Amino acid sequence: MKDKRILYVSSEVLPYLPENEVSQASFDAPKMINDKGGQIRIFMPRYGAINERRHQLHEVIRLSGMNLVINDMDMPLIIKVASIPKERIQVYFIDNDDYFKRKGIFADDDEKLYEDNDERAIFFVKGVVETIKKLNWVPDVIHVHGWLASLLPLYMKEYYKNETIFSDTKIVTSIFSDGYQDVLSPNMLEKVAFDEFEPSKIDMFKEATYVNLMKNAIDFSDGVIVSSENINEDLTKYIHSSGKPFLPFSAKENMSETYTDFYLNKV
Repeated sequence: MKDKRILYVSSEVLPYLPENEVSQASFDAPKMINDKGGQIRIFMPRYGAINERRHQLHEVIRLSGMNLVINDMDMPLIIKVASIPKERIQVYFIDNDDYFKRKGIFADDDEKLYEDNDERAIFFVKGVVETIKKLNWVPDVIHVHGWLASLLPLYMKEYYKNETIFSDTKIVTSIFSDGYQDVLSPNMLEKVAFDEFEPSKIDMFKEATYVNLMKNAIDFSDGVIVSSENINEDLTKYIHSSGKPFLPFSAKENMSETYTDFYLNKV
């Protein structure tokens, strides 16, 4: 993996958020590739729950300052950066006061999903790609973790398909058992459609369930990794029928070998 560029785009990452399957995997995989000599970057949202002083986040002025259009609204993009202690891995934080300056991660104190989670997801993935373009750091592989990041395969393969710098970049999506109950905004389809996708490419968002978001991510990925021991049966069938290269669940102690082989030889 020496000198291979791997970009991890995740909704949650240790040590910035509490431990769960997504946040743990979003730490373990980059660390493993970093230890093998790969060039690593991680992107995640800058939620209000993240303690900026404790984790030493600071704004990157040269990357901040642009506006992203989300559902016909101009939303300012702020980029912050920190390093995971002892690992020498840079983490970039996508920030916007309207979308991320709140106590909860995905839901309010009553565990009700935020009504604008769909817009937050669109803003996050656009912010990631626009920042990568500004950095002029082109990844060989982008590995997506978590449902808030799951629109990235669609946007990379369709919205940014004319960006020739990404022509050789491959996209891998991890599928987890952890998702969300209920559905996101009933208006998610029209919000995504504002970016002028062909209707057939975004059919899944008519009912924005966790399963449908992940099915859309699978459709536009070059490979799939099963990152939980038990995932939704419908998603299991969808992965097998997709024809995409996929890596079955493997224990943490085997990740170094299996992930490296998957990145280098399968996608």
